[in-house]
Amino acid sequence: MKKKLLTALKIALSIGLVIFVLSQIETKRLLELLKSSDPLWLFGAFLLFNASKIVSSLRLNIYFKHLRIPLGELEALRLYYVGMFYNLFLPGGIGGDGYKVYLLQKRHNAGYKGLIAATLLDRISGLAALLFLAGVLFLYSRYAELFPWLKLLDIAALIALFPLYFYLHKKLFRSLSEDLSKTTFLAFVVQLLQLLSAYAIFKALGLNDHMIEYLTLFLVSSVVAVLPLTIGGVGAREFTFLYGLKILGLDPSAGVAFSFLFFLITLLSSAIGLFFLHRPLTEDSRSDRPDRAPRPREPR
Repeated sequence: MKKKLLTALKIALSIGLVIFVLSQIETKRLLELLKSSDPLWLFGAFLLFNASKIVSSLRLNIYFKHLRIPLGELEALRLYYVGMFYNLFLPGGIGGDGYKVYLLQKRHNAGYKGLIAATLLDRISGLAALLFLAGVLFLYSRYAELFPWLKLLDIAALIALFPLYFYLHKKLFRSLSEDLSKTTFLAFVVQLLQLLSAYAIFKALGLNDHMIEYLTLFLVSSVVAVLPLTIGGVGAREFTFLYGLKILGLDPSAGVAFSFLFFLITLLSSAIGLFFLHRPLTEDSRSDRPDRAPRPREPR
């Protein structure tokens, strides 16, 4: 009942935010932007977005390998897409991360603690790269000129971010820190691919000016969307663009149009997981394989 109530509240907040945002913009202008969007740029954005998910799967599988889980890269990718499907289409249920943990524990008996640590690190490493790129773009945007005090805080945060991340990673997840530099690099690749996907969507909408500001808002809205307040970030991302563009005196309809298109690409990409629901893992990757390595120590 508690989960159902929380899910209902998230859905209500998402719907409420979308309705509020639509009431603050010219819907006619929004529809014009959506109808005139370039399909070739949108297709490129779709490919780049899914490329980011492929790299995300590679990064997560590095953590799984530390737990002695013998997943092939294609197998790990199928499981990743199934997790995306559950995260977006069944947000009130087990969720994509929970499903991956449950299934891998059932198949490989790797230990819930280690599996939860791996999925948590996958999120944290991505968030660290996201915050860093957002901070860098902010310095070159008009926002830094409008808020000089925030610029100083931003510089301080950029300097402290990765030393703090590396320290906490090795302190709290020492047994999963062997490939720290590799997973951190892949986290940057993931976020850069998503940034390129966002750039392609903005180009599809015919937006050429103020690109730094648009991309900065995209990264900030991605951080906001991570917060478990709405369903798949719906409403939160649009709300961020609404006020972020109003601060600069720009048309917020463009930002809302971008948000709708980005969500559509996320929706279509997550739907790919539907094709693998019947068999997310191959039969020969069960925990009773004779050549399976012994269980590792649980992460501290």
